[in-house]
Amino acid sequence: MLRAGSGAPGGGSALFAGFRALGLYSGPLPHVLRFHQRHREFYLVSAVGRSFHTYNVKKLGIVAVSNALLQDITCLAADRMLVFASYGSLLHAFARNKEVVHIYEGHKADIHLLQPFGDHVISVDVDNVLIVWDVQSEEEYLQMNFDKAVFAVSAIMHPSTYLNKILLGSEQGSLQLWNIKSNKLLHSFPGWGSGVTTLEQAPAVDVVAIGLVSGYIIVHNIKFDETLMKFQQDWGPVTTISFRTDGHPVMAAGSPIGHIALWDLEEKKLISQMRNAHTTAIAGLSFVHGEPLLITNGADNAIRVWIFDGPGGGGRLLRCRMGHSAPPTRIRYHGQNGQQILSAGQDGTLQSFSTVHERFNKSLGHGSINKKKSKKKGLQYDTMALPPIMAFASEVARQSDWDGIIACHQGYITCTTWNFQKTSMGAHKLKPKAFRKNKPLDVYATAVDISTCGNFAVIGLSTGHVDVYNMQSGIHRGHYGKEKAHEGAIRGVAVDGLNQLTITAGSDGLIKFWKFKTTELVHSTNLASSLSGILLHRDSGILGIASDDFSISVLDVETRKIVRKFSRHHGKINDMAFSPDGRWLISASMDCTIKTWDLPSGCLIDCFLLDSAAVSITMSPTGDFLASSHVDDLGIYLWSNRSLYSLVSLRPLPKDYEPSVIMLPGTCPAQDVDSTENEETSDDMIEYDSPEQLGEQLVTLSLLPESRWKNLLNLDLIKKKNKPREPPKVPKAAPFFIPTVPGLIPQYTTGDQENNGEQSKVVNLGILAQKSDFYIQLEEALRTNEYTSPLNLLKGMGPSNIETELRGLAPEGGGSVEVMQSFLKLIRMMLNTKCDFELAQAYLALFLKLHLKITSSEPALLEEISKLSSQLEETWVHLQTLFNQSLCVLNYMKSALL
Repeated sequence: MLRAGSGAPGGGSALFAGFRALGLYSGPLPHVLRFHQRHREFYLVSAVGRSFHTYNVKKLGIVAVSNALLQDITCLAADRMLVFASYGSLLHAFARNKEVVHIYEGHKADIHLLQPFGDHVISVDVDNVLIVWDVQSEEEYLQMNFDKAVFAVSAIMHPSTYLNKILLGSEQGSLQLWNIKSNKLLHSFPGWGSGVTTLEQAPAVDVVAIGLVSGYIIVHNIKFDETLMKFQQDWGPVTTISFRTDGHPVMAAGSPIGHIALWDLEEKKLISQMRNAHTTAIAGLSFVHGEPLLITNGADNAIRVWIFDGPGGGGRLLRCRMGHSAPPTRIRYHGQNGQQILSAGQDGTLQSFSTVHERFNKSLGHGSINKKKSKKKGLQYDTMALPPIMAFASEVARQSDWDGIIACHQGYITCTTWNFQKTSMGAHKLKPKAFRKNKPLDVYATAVDISTCGNFAVIGLSTGHVDVYNMQSGIHRGHYGKEKAHEGAIRGVAVDGLNQLTITAGSDGLIKFWKFKTTELVHSTNLASSLSGILLHRDSGILGIASDDFSISVLDVETRKIVRKFSRHHGKINDMAFSPDGRWLISASMDCTIKTWDLPSGCLIDCFLLDSAAVSITMSPTGDFLASSHVDDLGIYLWSNRSLYSLVSLRPLPKDYEPSVIMLPGTCPAQDVDSTENEETSDDMIEYDSPEQLGEQLVTLSLLPESRWKNLLNLDLIKKKNKPREPPKVPKAAPFFIPTVPGLIPQYTTGDQENNGEQSKVVNLGILAQKSDFYIQLEEALRTNEYTSPLNLLKGMGPSNIETELRGLAPEGGGSVEVMQSFLKLIRMMLNTKCDFELAQAYLALFLKLHLKITSSEPALLEEISKLSSQLEETWVHLQTLFNQSLCVLNYMKSALL
């Protein structure tokens, strides 16, 4: 059992387990293209943080995610079978795109270049040490040291058809051709006066393209040491080069500002420019062999596939996978199915990430003052682009009719609407009339909310104004307060579920309640410190309030009173989230913790610590996931709610509880391992075991199924219905199954009982004269007055056996009056202890049905029966009183609360 009370094992979270990351596709490392011989398909490998993703080029669908390394991958390469990834001075080889099969240790400094080379792999570190490794044995084959001042290795390549040879480029500009089998320098190339950034094999043998820091691209024949052609791009150093191999003599080159240049090698001229292919440097660029497809990736978290099928030589975007190119600022679940997360990023875009599959991801685009003008100018020179979205609210009620998302931008007065179904910016720009002509610099929108019906948007400004707009028409519908709602800046606005109240929070420390329609002030609550944000749980009417003194207050909207106060954060509270049922309030702070507060008990029940602070958190409407976004991190991380699928006993955390740092989940769904299996069970972790009887005064029922006692009085009817039409036939051959004695507990028949398979028609009086175990136990109980063992025997029998045993108690069945008296004492003992209450009733009813005549004629039995009668009446009166009392309360609650 997992308990939050003493913290999870190792000080992590007992309530949330890391599940997976969304929206991560590419990092600053160049991708690697591989061809799978058996599948006859190209695959793309891209490093993302501590693991790498494998995509098929056909659909850009993710097919594998590797196991995570201990640190972020800094270098990536691949051969036919393995993927090589390094961090620091360690080199790892992955098989099946998944698990590490080899680790190569020997470098003293960080590895920055990798080159697979047949059965070997070559790695170069920043101290200029080159090591050739044997892939299978993990041993060093060769180590070479270069003088950093003379030849600092900056690029490495294996020229095609050059056996055992590698070409090295340097920061000084010179190149060297080495035979690594004989460890000989074959030739030195003086260079072109500028550092080498990249080397690429051309489709022609002996020809190599060399990218330089100066922006020059040299196409050089290394066999004759002569330059065939020279190109120059004006966008800075050449980051990567690739050649088309589908019959078109074209070379593509990437730049640090995201442009791609395409050069015609026959006419030796520039044929096309692909500007702003990425918003950051082009990290990797490769043409698919024999196809007009170019794959690019960059640190802007995007992988793009371009196709060259049109006139002019330029490529058009065929498909892409992209997330935020700058960290998300605000995330919120959209809709009630818990499958879409809306995310606003510092890159100015609003995106929707699916928790189900990446094909359902949407990008709503970049905010713009004028879309048409922006498209003409292009991204690079767009002066119309809006600043990043800092807060937004969404509602699905009328999203098919008009815009369902309202957003406010950083330092900007105008709020924008967005349409989720059209995946674009909406029709309206909402701005107060007073500020339409003049544009004050210090006035901007700070908080927004949208009503449940999707008709109205409420916007708060830094000046203290709060305005209401119609979402369909964009018309201003009113404002709160005579002039202003608050004296200070608005920190949060919220509309309740029935459009009755609008709640506003200001930096002046006031929470104000207004009538939504008439805009009248209903109530005002003053808090001691300035507020930083509010969050309303509409279903329960609970308002979470974050203050600048790092405390959280919980206000009941119905009574307008502070009902809870929490103060165990040590940094600014960035965001809050409620669980769907309103029981938990989850808060994320700059102290890098995410804490879960239980509102009914007012306790901290879960806390976990992360490497980077969570900027925004949101809880799924279905309660299965908590999503978080973090400082300087492009991903959205999902945490699964363990209480849905395992037993989590939530107890308050002690005040001195110190959580340990837990890692953010990777892209692959994590398998949640119950780590308590190997733990030593402490005294306070033992599960509660319910006793046989909670209290002596309480009536306790047995746990036996109804079939054992409910039909005891109707056995004769049941036997009549179940009577076979013809007697059972004796099998001629030996039975397949060994015969058993009838009863609840199966017992095999012995040879004597079978009697050679023939039924004797002569009654054996010796058998009838034998006393049963139950009979003997009852006789013994007369002497010892201990009735537990005969009761246990009865409990283990079926209805037919019970009837047989009770019939045998009478003198005509071979019993005696004393044993019958003993049975009645057994029933009295059951009524005294108040255990197995329904069994006592059933056994007594059957006994009276079978032996009513003899009971009425025997004085000893009559005396026992009279004692039982008074005892039964007393118990039933007590029970009847309790039943009546409960029914009365239920009836009152049904009628009074309507």
